Amino acid sequence: MKSNWFKQAVGYQIYPKSFRDTNGDGIGDINGIIEKLPYLKDLGIDFIWINPIYKSPQFDGGYDISDYYALDEARFGTMADLQNLISRAHSLEMKIIMDLVVNHTSDQHPWFIESRKSKDNPYRDYYHWQPATPDHLPNNWVSFFGGSTWTIDEPTGEAYFHVFAKEQPDLNWHNPKVREEIYAMVRWWLEQGIDGFRLDAISHIEKAPWDFKIKSFKDNDPWEPFMNVAGIEAYMQEFKKIFDAYDALTVGEASGVSSKKAPDWTDDQGYIDMIFELEHSVKDDTGKADLKRFKEAIIRWQEDMLARGWNAPYLENHDQPRVIDVLGDGTDASAKALAVAYMLLRGTPFIYQGQEIGMTNFDYTDISQVDATDTIYLYHEKVAAGLSKAAALKAATVNSRDHSRTPMQWDATENAGFTDGQPWLAINPNYREKNIAVSQADPDSILNLYKFLIQLRHENQAISEGGIKFLCPDHPTVLAYERDEFLIVTNLSAEPTTVIFEVPLQEYTDVISQAELPTLTDLQLEGWAYRIYKKNKKTA
Repeated sequence: MKSNWFKQAVGYQIYPKSFRDTNGDGIGDINGIIEKLPYLKDLGIDFIWINPIYKSPQFDGGYDISDYYALDEARFGTMADLQNLISRAHSLEMKIIMDLVVNHTSDQHPWFIESRKSKDNPYRDYYHWQPATPDHLPNNWVSFFGGSTWTIDEPTGEAYFHVFAKEQPDLNWHNPKVREEIYAMVRWWLEQGIDGFRLDAISHIEKAPWDFKIKSFKDNDPWEPFMNVAGIEAYMQEFKKIFDAYDALTVGEASGVSSKKAPDWTDDQGYIDMIFELEHSVKDDTGKADLKRFKEAIIRWQEDMLARGWNAPYLENHDQPRVIDVLGDGTDASAKALAVAYMLLRGTPFIYQGQEIGMTNFDYTDISQVDATDTIYLYHEKVAAGLSKAAALKAATVNSRDHSRTPMQWDATENAGFTDGQPWLAINPNYREKNIAVSQADPDSILNLYKFLIQLRHENQAISEGGIKFLCPDHPTVLAYERDEFLIVTNLSAEPTTVIFEVPLQEYTDVISQAELPTLTDLQLEGWAYRIYKKNKKTA
C-alpha cells in the first residue's frame, strides 16, 4: 500500500543555479544546497524539489537533457555530491525529488544525434519525423515558444517535431523502445536513493494525429493537439507501476488536465500523487494578475478535488514572475496575505526559493541582463515589429521567467551571500534590505509567518487533510474558507473591505493573538489583512 505521508508535508522548490554557489564560479551547486539544509530544516519543510541538474547544453535552463544518467558536473557537482545531499537530507528527515523530463530531450542527446543522420537510422523512430518542405509542413501546430512545432532538417529533407524550442525535439512515445529506455532510467534514479519526481510537461507525451487542424489561436486552443490527448492513460499506467513499486512521491506538471479530470490522475488509483494546475496563473500584458480569475481557479480546483484526488498549491515557481509583484503590490503585507491564503488550502503546498522572504521582480534595463531564451526571442520579435529597444525590453520582460531566477538573497554582504564570484544572473539590488538574515532576525517577517504556517499544518490534521468550504466566494477581494474547525479569511487587496457571512459565526479564538472573539456576522478588514481563527472547544 502506497503511503500518503505527503498529505501532511510541505515542499520547497530549489532552482540550483540560483540557490547557493560554494566554488566561486557564480553558479549555484549541489554543495550549496547541502550547506543550506539546516536553514531548510529550521523553516520546517519536509521535502525538496530540485530543478534539473543533469548534463545539458542549458538552452532551456536544464530542461534540455543530453544525458539522462549524468549530472552537469562542471556546473553543479558530482554523483558523489548528490549522494551526500540525499544522505544529509534524509538524516534531517527531509526527502529529495528531482525533475523527470521525458517529453523531449536536447538536440545534443546521442539518440537525436543518431536520429538525424539518416531516415533508416535505428534511432530515427525515437523522435517524430515527417516529410516536409518550407511551404508544406505536416500541420499548422504552434510551439509554446512561438513559431511552428516543426523544424526542417536539411540533410534528410524531413522535419522533426518539438512542442518547445527546436533544440528540444519530442520523443516518440509510440515507440516501445523509447518507453523501455525511459522506464529503465526512472528505475535507475530511484535506485540512487531519490524519493520521487516532479514530472515535467508530462501531459504532452501523447500527440493528436498529424492531420488535426488548429481552428483557433486564442487561449489554449493552439496547444490542444498535445495537451492530455487520449491514449496518454496507457503510458501513465506503466509509470504508475514503477512509482508504486518504489513508493515514489510524484508531482505532475500536467497542463490540459482539467479540475474535473485531475481526480482520475491523483486519487488512490491515480497515476501520480498530486498535480500542479496552471489555471490560477492569470497574468496580463502588464504583469498583473486578475484576482477574480485567480480566486475562481483556486476555488474550482479545491472543490473538484475534495471528494478524491490531491492538489499541490503554489504561488511561485521557476517559470513565473514573483507573486509579490503579480498578485501583490510589492509590499510585505501583500506577501503575507497571499501566504496565508494558499498555505492553508487543501493539498501539499510548495514554496519556491525566495518566496518566503518576499523576493521581488527585477527591474531590467538592458536585454543583456536576460538569460531566458523565450524572453530573448520575444524581445527581438518586438524590435523587428518596430518597437524601440526600451519598449521591446519592457514588453518582453514583464512576465519573464528570469524574475524568479535571480540569485537567492542570503544576507547583506556582496552578491547577497550567494557567491564569491561573478553571479551568472544579476542580483536584485534590494538584497541589502530583503534577505534571509534580516528576515530571521525580525519576528514579524514574512519568513517567520511561513514558519508559523508550516507548523500549523504539521500540528493540525484539519488543515493537512480536512475538508474545505469556501465562504463569500463572490466577494471581489476576499478569499475565505473553513477547514473543519478553522476559519481562514484573507483580503487580497490594499483596499479595506467588509465581509458579511451568511450565518452568525461561532465563537472563535484568534490563532495568532490567542484572543477569544465574540459571535461575529461580519468582519472589517484592512488592506492585505488576514485572519486565522479556530473554534473554541466548547462550540466545536
